[in-house]
Amino acid sequence: MRDFLSACLVSLALLGAAAPVAAQTARPLLLEGTQTVFQRVLTKPGAQIRSAPQGQVIASMPAFQPLYVYQRANGWLAVANSNAGGPTGWISEAEAVDWKQNIVGAFTNAAGRERQFFFDSEEQLRWLMNHEALRAVQARLLAQAEAGIVDGAEGVVAIEPEEFVNIRDELYLMPILDFVEDLHPVNYEDVLLMQVASVPKDAAPPTAPEKGEGAGPFDVGIVFVLDTTQSMEPYIAATQRVLQSTVQDIAGTEIGELVNFGVIGFRDNTDAVPELEYRTKVLMPLARRADQAPVIAAIGSATQVARANSPGFNEDSLAGVEDAIDEIDWDQLGAGDPIDARYVILVTDAGPKDPRDPNARSEIGVRELQTDAEGRRIVVMTLHLKTPVGGAANHEYAEARYRELSRFAGREYYFPIEGGSEQAFAATAQRLVTALTDHVRVARGETAVLPEAEAGDDLVALGRAMRLAYLGAQRGTQAPAVIQGWIADRAVEAPQAQVIEPRLLVTKNEMATMAELLDNLVRLGEQATGTDDAYSFFGQVRGVIAQMAQNPDRLVNPDTDTLGGALEYLERLPYQSQLLQMTEDRWGQSAMLRRGIIDGMRQKLVQYRKWLFDPTVWTALYEGAPDGELVFAMPFDVLP
Repeated sequence: MRDFLSACLVSLALLGAAAPVAAQTARPLLLEGTQTVFQRVLTKPGAQIRSAPQGQVIASMPAFQPLYVYQRANGWLAVANSNAGGPTGWISEAEAVDWKQNIVGAFTNAAGRERQFFFDSEEQLRWLMNHEALRAVQARLLAQAEAGIVDGAEGVVAIEPEEFVNIRDELYLMPILDFVEDLHPVNYEDVLLMQVASVPKDAAPPTAPEKGEGAGPFDVGIVFVLDTTQSMEPYIAATQRVLQSTVQDIAGTEIGELVNFGVIGFRDNTDAVPELEYRTKVLMPLARRADQAPVIAAIGSATQVARANSPGFNEDSLAGVEDAIDEIDWDQLGAGDPIDARYVILVTDAGPKDPRDPNARSEIGVRELQTDAEGRRIVVMTLHLKTPVGGAANHEYAEARYRELSRFAGREYYFPIEGGSEQAFAATAQRLVTALTDHVRVARGETAVLPEAEAGDDLVALGRAMRLAYLGAQRGTQAPAVIQGWIADRAVEAPQAQVIEPRLLVTKNEMATMAELLDNLVRLGEQATGTDDAYSFFGQVRGVIAQMAQNPDRLVNPDTDTLGGALEYLERLPYQSQLLQMTEDRWGQSAMLRRGIIDGMRQKLVQYRKWLFDPTVWTALYEGAPDGELVFAMPFDVLP
């Protein structure tokens, strides 16, 4: 993949250095029916950029490189890799394909489902999906593919890679050229049939990891995020006993050297109750240690719980989880060998503070936090103690939030402890920690301590998912070598499993536009207290959008009847939200609806700001790309 990106940079450097051709406009052409969505194309294999139509070749382009279109003339396109400054060369229409939506596909982890096929046509994909002997045909095609037979018979042009390719760790372009929304014939739920493009086989060979990067054996990092408020003392002590037993079992073994621990404690707002001493605290950082005694001691210190009452029953558990994601050194930067399997185990008897709670530290929402964690390959698991003190209403609230937080690769890792039973808690914690250490044993070809039936399907599948991700990084696995092909976003044999996650390839300027618009919408929405104010809200929003439109980096449509219409590039996606569909009448009719939308916008805004200031998120598609044109494959879940 690095070789391919390097080829992109060399080719685009030549393109950027070329003498500009005469520009009819300072901005690219617009898609028909839009005011802010620019025309873009993707280069076909072997595409060349010329100084003029049929002129001298000034650059040879990598396959499926996105370019902006400034002019169309007699089968030729004036193009550039930037949407400002005018065209820098010409390409034949025959060497490019229109890209009407800036969406790309990102593979999910194949653990728990079969590898999927890319077909030459939509009809051939439908043939397999509707086949009465689907699984038998699928097994035959898979056996042929594993034997190296992918010759176009029955329409198969490529197969999904066996190992996982993480788009956030290593950006790859698998643009979605077209899509059809339909019902899956197995369960009649929504499915997207997508035509995607990818890098051809001879574009670049798979590359091995750079020296020191992912070069070590498969290992595990487990960070406990412990509620250290008054009611948790016996459970923290039980956690310490479980960890001590586990460490004793693996001490002095090679397994013991590959299982690593860290500990974070959390309480609540110390501004409201200073006697709590801390809101969050890293009691022991995650590190590779020959001796785990300091970790056991750190958990032991957490048994000295807070002696003051928190403000309300719910605690700021999301602050603890956020610190486990952001503050823990999962990449082990000093060693240059990242932790491979990354687990956060949240232990609490309380629900999380709602972002609207004045005592919550962050306004980030559960969905945004889970999306960020999964993007960094971190699995959040929750041991939720349903003690009698919490009550049924709190348990119901907490369970809903923690189930959403504890999702990974389409599965949930939420473990309720009914009645807060100390015995049941200890047994569950022991099973969980043992299953996670088994992930290392199985990766080494050893026998797991827990039988699969005792560990459970979800934990077994999680171990396989982590190994596939590890192998993908070790072997430099790439997206499949396919020119164009059709694939469903859901597994043909198991529609509950997602295969391809559509994502929006946004530039930094586009995300900054989203953030600025949401910031203005939240501010104006908070000021609108009565019904009359609510109806005047849209007039104020139009004024803000008109002002934003004066900035050439803020591509917004001032002539819109919906809130989402200001961001036209979102309206053409297979994605809908309350914001995109909100009209002036609907906004004015329901205060509860307004409240929910404002809260959702605020939570997304916090995540956008985190991404905007995180340099590891952004990738340059061409050498010398300005900061505003760096790109990020953004999950649909966190779009406005």
